[in-house]
Amino acid sequence: MNTVSPMASLHEEQSLISALLEILKLEQKHLVAADIDSLTALTPQKTALVNQMAVLASQRHSALGAAGYAAQESGMEAWLAASGDANAHSLWQQVLELTREAKEMNRLNGVLINKHLNHTQGALNALRPQTQSQVYGPSGHATAGRSSRGFLAR
Repeated sequence: MNTVSPMASLHEEQSLISALLEILKLEQKHLVAADIDSLTALTPQKTALVNQMAVLASQRHSALGAAGYAAQESGMEAWLAASGDANAHSLWQQVLELTREAKEMNRLNGVLINKHLNHTQGALNALRPQTQSQVYGPSGHATAGRSSRGFLAR
């Protein structure tokens, strides 16, 4: 039986995470510029890359398991240590570093998205009438609610 090496797709994983990192950088640029249309166009690209990366990681995990190692990142470390292949170890470290960069970039983009959402919510709140009325919630207790005419956005 021919088994697949855990290294078989590592170059492709590196390429995909690099592409994702570039898209995340572009996403950040569009977030700073508040270019919503361009952001919307990036979402399918990000989704496709993440799905491809998940498939490759699953294949790598399966190969590790078939080789007798833990089917996770710690198994990759053990497999690399046993293989003694310095080039493979270097490539794995590059993949891990790119993954950390992408994770941090994604976190920062999330912060920017939250700032945009807070700004939008503040603008919507400013448009709502400021009169307060008493309404009753599902528990039967009175809650303060805003009466409004028009639309409700959350």
